[in-house]
Amino acid sequence: MTTLYILIALALVFAFLNGVHDASNVVSTLISSRSMSPTKALIMTALAEFAGPFLFGVAVAKTIGKGLVAEEAMTLSVIVAALSGAILWNIITWVFGIPSSSSHALVGGILGAVIMEGGIGHVIFNGMALVLISLFASPIIGMLVGFVFTRLVYFLARRASLRINWFFKNGQILTGLGLALSQGTNDAQKAMGIITMGLVAADILPSFEVPLWVVFLSAGALATGTATGGWGMIHTLGGKFYKIRPVNGFSAQAGAASVLLTAALLGGPVSSTQVVSSTIAGVGAAERMSKVRWGVLGNIIRAWLLTIPAAGAMAALVYWFTDLIF
Repeated sequence: MTTLYILIALALVFAFLNGVHDASNVVSTLISSRSMSPTKALIMTALAEFAGPFLFGVAVAKTIGKGLVAEEAMTLSVIVAALSGAILWNIITWVFGIPSSSSHALVGGILGAVIMEGGIGHVIFNGMALVLISLFASPIIGMLVGFVFTRLVYFLARRASLRINWFFKNGQILTGLGLALSQGTNDAQKAMGIITMGLVAADILPSFEVPLWVVFLSAGALATGTATGGWGMIHTLGGKFYKIRPVNGFSAQAGAASVLLTAALLGGPVSSTQVVSSTIAGVGAAERMSKVRWGVLGNIIRAWLLTIPAAGAMAALVYWFTDLIF
């Protein structure tokens, strides 16, 4: 039982750090366009992220818990090592203000620990392929949605007066709320899937069904992490691509929310950091390609690509070390 308690604690730490990492996803555009103060934006986002999983179900948790690797391979020690690798990588990127993907880190951690424990044969390649396609296709979709949505907004508002900026500025509150709900729906479920997987491995649950208390704890940890902020990454997403105006924030939030919520309902564990970052870039490109500082996006992409192997290596080392000792 001690190992199970450690697993639950690590899953909640992962959800907390996920919230810290991804606080920037919702509030960066709200703050940069001066639609809301940082404190109000963070409080609204945290509350909405907590509510998201209760409103839109747990399809992503089932994908994480049942579709990636063989059930017999997910022992408590493997899950603890997977979480440890993901958490270590999240802490490293948090310290350096890199908006990497917690979703990528978790997938990498699971792969590294499972392969170290029992070899690559325990990986369910069809399920893993679907997850990787979701992770890597979602930023491309986000960029296209941001580009198309912005062009549509400009077309519809082509004869509007400057007062339209009032609509975009205040409309961001609604689009930010929608983005926070969809992000909470997707991101909190990753911790839910891990905890439920541990409960099944410990024979406490007969089958993979997410208990209500797991939903409550996971959503609460994510919301708490979001409320603490992540100011370095807020600056990266909110200001380094280009100067965010209300129309940019409105388009980016609406586009990203639609992608994240669709993925959550379909059970696709996508990265909210990736989706929001790419949507912001797509919105800027719709105005002028040269407006986007593509070098910044390139640095973020390199961090994304590094995350899965880095988190996997850390999880494998943790498993090897604990196996050696115990």
